[in-house]
Amino acid sequence: MPDHQIQLAPKYAAALGFETYPPAPQIEGVWFQALRKNRSENGAFMEYLRLDEQGVQNLPGGLVPRQISVSWAAPERINAFHIHVKEEQNEIWCVLQGQLMIWLVDCREGSPTLGVQRKLVLSGEQPMLVHIPSGVAHGYQAGEQGATLLYTMDAQFNIEDPNEGRLPWNFFGEDLWDEDRG
Repeated sequence: MPDHQIQLAPKYAAALGFETYPPAPQIEGVWFQALRKNRSENGAFMEYLRLDEQGVQNLPGGLVPRQISVSWAAPERINAFHIHVKEEQNEIWCVLQGQLMIWLVDCREGSPTLGVQRKLVLSGEQPMLVHIPSGVAHGYQAGEQGATLLYTMDAQFNIEDPNEGRLPWNFFGEDLWDEDRG
């Protein structure tokens, strides 16, 4: 068998590394569902959620919606970390426009995935649902154009007593938010 390996000059060979592609870490209770954007010459249509009396249909896990909200993220804004602990509040997120780099960290005592960190990139170009269970810290950084986030919760927001605990944006390390320059 002939040798087809390319020989590099020593200074380049010494600095060379190779990308690896390990499976993404999983967090108990976090699931994803790709959405289909139906395009035509008139624009596009996408079904976000389909509901019946029991809640959301045809998803990997259940959720009975109690509130649907929209958040507009300013360009490159970091909004982190939120965590719901006063009462159960599970969420389904979907980016409609722009891009969000999202970090999820399992902070639940006794969880089989306690401490696991997961990075996601959600985009309006290829919409996807992500389910974030209570006790999983979540935060995002908007892309250069900002982003529009549509999210559904199984609890209602109470402005008198918000169920929105906060951890500092750099609690898990400032490097989480560093630009990938590789």
